[in-house]
Amino acid sequence: MRIVVCIKQVPSTEAKVQMDPVKGTLIREGVESVVNPFDEYAIEEGVRLKERYGGEVIAVSMGPPQAKDALRQALAMGADKAALLSDRAFAGSDTLATAYTLSLAIKKLGEIDLVICGKQATDGDTAQVGPGLAQRLGFRQLTYVCKVREINLEGKKIVVERLLDEGVQVAETTLPALMTVVKDINQPRLPNVISIRRAARTEIPIWGPQDLNGDQAKFGFDGSPTQVVRIFTPPPRAGGQILEGEVPEVVSKLLDALSSQQVISI
Repeated sequence: MRIVVCIKQVPSTEAKVQMDPVKGTLIREGVESVVNPFDEYAIEEGVRLKERYGGEVIAVSMGPPQAKDALRQALAMGADKAALLSDRAFAGSDTLATAYTLSLAIKKLGEIDLVICGKQATDGDTAQVGPGLAQRLGFRQLTYVCKVREINLEGKKIVVERLLDEGVQVAETTLPALMTVVKDINQPRLPNVISIRRAARTEIPIWGPQDLNGDQAKFGFDGSPTQVVRIFTPPPRAGGQILEGEVPEVVSKLLDALSSQQVISI
């Protein structure tokens, strides 16, 4: 079984992130970054499925050259190969352009049985790239997967559990497929020293537009129909009020406050 795991390097929560005032996009170069947390679960699940059913795991990422660090983490966790999509032509991609570029890279890899993505990226929080990628590839999609029950390679079937607001849904579809995973699916492993050293020595190819055989007009900022119109800092919120006392007294004070602000009528 051949599995592709799509990962993204996102700014660390402690990093000082700046925005491009013209394009309205994040300036990623030189910013302290980490593997998108949801993608760590995607890597782990890909490796577990390889250990269970055999085959190989290929990690793919799109980003600046420093995104190689994220791919090396995937290799250290058990991925067999990696590829980085990095070129100035890809900069400023929205979710549509990102899904388009990733789809070309996956097609370049040949026959794939399963693509795994994290539920969403912590810098954009759109959860659109996974479904968009499935559409581009023509794969069936399974979102919010919290457990893979079974994969039947001969019958080309996969059965999963999806975590929904109202409970867990069991879903079955045919392979090839794409699934996005939530944190409930597993616990990512910590790479050992030997794996980290091996990953550091692994050659990671870098692919540009010329390697993907795609429509140049659909790459990057120019190929992104989503545009940021304005960037602004919201005004600070006014301080609240803490009501103290026994429960009946607090309830009375709260009702009076809401009534005075015409939030409720009593």
